[in-house]
Amino acid sequence: MKTQSKRRPQPLSPDSSPNPFDILTEEIVCKILDHLHNDPFATKAFSLTSKAFYFIESRHRRILKPLRPELLPRIFHRYPFVSHLDLSMCPRVDDNRLNVISSTWKATLQSINLSRSRFFTNAGLSSLFVNCSGLVEVDLCNATQLTDLAASAIAEAKNLERLSLARCKSITDMGIGCIAVGCRKLTSLCLKWCLRVGDLGVELIALKCKQIRSLDLSYLPITEKSLNSVLQLQHLEDLVLEGCHGIDDDGLSTLDQSCKSLKMLNLSNCQNVTHTGLSYLINGTEQLQQIILAYGSSVSPKLPKVTSDLVKCLNAYSKLQSIKLDGCTVTWSGIKAMASLNAPVKELSLSKCLGLTDDGLSFLVQSHKDLRKLDITCCRKITYTSIDIITNSCTSLTSLRMESCSLIPKEAFVLIGARCSFLEELDATDNEIDDEGLKSISRCSKLSILKLGICSNISDEGLAKVGSSCSMLKEVDLYRSVAISDEGIAAIGEGCPALEMINIAYNDKITDNSLISLSKCRLLKALEIRGCLGVSSIGLSAIAVGCKQLTVLDIKKCFNINDNGMLPLAQFSQNLKQINLSYCSVTDVGLVALASISRLQNMTILHLAGLTPNGLAAALLACRALTKVKLHASFRPLLPQSILGYMEAHGCVFHWRDKAFQEVDPKGWKLHFGRSSSEVP
Repeated sequence: MKTQSKRRPQPLSPDSSPNPFDILTEEIVCKILDHLHNDPFATKAFSLTSKAFYFIESRHRRILKPLRPELLPRIFHRYPFVSHLDLSMCPRVDDNRLNVISSTWKATLQSINLSRSRFFTNAGLSSLFVNCSGLVEVDLCNATQLTDLAASAIAEAKNLERLSLARCKSITDMGIGCIAVGCRKLTSLCLKWCLRVGDLGVELIALKCKQIRSLDLSYLPITEKSLNSVLQLQHLEDLVLEGCHGIDDDGLSTLDQSCKSLKMLNLSNCQNVTHTGLSYLINGTEQLQQIILAYGSSVSPKLPKVTSDLVKCLNAYSKLQSIKLDGCTVTWSGIKAMASLNAPVKELSLSKCLGLTDDGLSFLVQSHKDLRKLDITCCRKITYTSIDIITNSCTSLTSLRMESCSLIPKEAFVLIGARCSFLEELDATDNEIDDEGLKSISRCSKLSILKLGICSNISDEGLAKVGSSCSMLKEVDLYRSVAISDEGIAAIGEGCPALEMINIAYNDKITDNSLISLSKCRLLKALEIRGCLGVSSIGLSAIAVGCKQLTVLDIKKCFNINDNGMLPLAQFSQNLKQINLSYCSVTDVGLVALASISRLQNMTILHLAGLTPNGLAAALLACRALTKVKLHASFRPLLPQSILGYMEAHGCVFHWRDKAFQEVDPKGWKLHFGRSSSEVP
């Protein structure tokens, strides 16, 4: 369709409708659509404005993320120019669907994500790669069913640049060899946890794929034999060798190659590598910017401490910006060596580092005053002295993580707000921060992430100041901050329109008024209110109506939430993907209503007194996008095996839990946001 004249614009629709939108040119309409790509409902509403808009939107769409594989036939004809296809929400993608995809978008498809899809074989992949010659990016993570036959099919993708095969545990050196020969344009390759790939496969990649820039070999049974070839890659920038236990000092000492282009090296959990091996590995590297040696002390008998010998290996790298030593034991000699590094260090991660004291940390930060990110999580010997020196020396900090630094007094947090005005992230979980500290931190107007879980000294007074001053907040964690009530949450809801995630779990002063306040946050995507006994279906209904972007909801042990809260969710929360209903007062009616949410993938349903086997079966059958369900084991013999088989055949995984009913949280205050996501409900 041609662009219309500016003087006399021609209507887009085939008839002479008086619709004022018809005077817009296709170019203008496409510009409008470019600004709506983050909101699928806005795009849908826009396309329904007129036939012309519907027509243009269908040809404008380049990125597609179907909710279910059965929707694919419907969209094949409507969207003819798709270049990026994300099937991560489609657990069942068989060869027939890959065949249709490859024939429909063979001229336009550039990337495809099959990382959470199953049931396809090498035959479907072969069709995809032969027909879609323009493919440059493919994600096949977690495809444990794929063998070397599938790898030989991948080798047909001659223009492939980025490939992820993480956890493809059945592919061997032979399959990787086929990929190396066929995919010569590869620039990024992930082989993490491909346990049957060894030196031979890695060597073939290094010898054939000369354009590699990023290579992840984590947990592969490789040795120094293949590293010689890898280090010859002239464009290699990122090398991940995490958990490669076959690499040791003796082997590294035999290396006769160096990689001058290397910028990032990850040697985490390499238990047989010490500073001696590290020096051989990075010898000759001229561009090194990031080094990661995390958790070395917990697994390595040869590298129990970060000493001066280790740090001296980094002396020659003047471009080094990021050092991560999480879990290591640091020594005074190591601290002094790091302080003397002649490099513009911007990021320093010392999380859970034993041996880190005020003297060492203070000495270190005074030598690296340009730090932007500092992580001292669980460094339990740090006190006011360190915070005083940090905030006085590193005034340009944007991220400070200091969870569970139990010796830091409340007065120290006043210094953070007064001196670090550029702060964007603060993790003060399980600390002594109080309202005065919060008031000071509210000066950080760019703050977007604030974690205050298990902070018993803060109240509504301090939180209200944050809400009125930090309008850019996107994530707030108030897990078990028991003095917080509706008044503080109201300030967040009123003053933080960009809020996307909030955790107010296990705060007994929270009521429906808090949820009504948060319903003003139109961008809210994740809400955790488990154990908030004062909330009911009234507050949840307000969230459903106001927060239509909600994707994750945890209402476990909200005993006053019942079916009346599920019905609004079913009507308004069509973006919901994950929900925990355990211990709520929801019955068959509410669960079946939830099943109408087309994006719902993950449900945890434990100890719902009003739930029957028939109601559960009906909900499972109606919820067509489910990929994961947690149920009490007592339901297993009560559900028809045909239903379970049908669900599993469509990609749903059941997790059966035999857990007794509990009135209170069994793990007490030790749980908080960030850990609770891995808790077994």
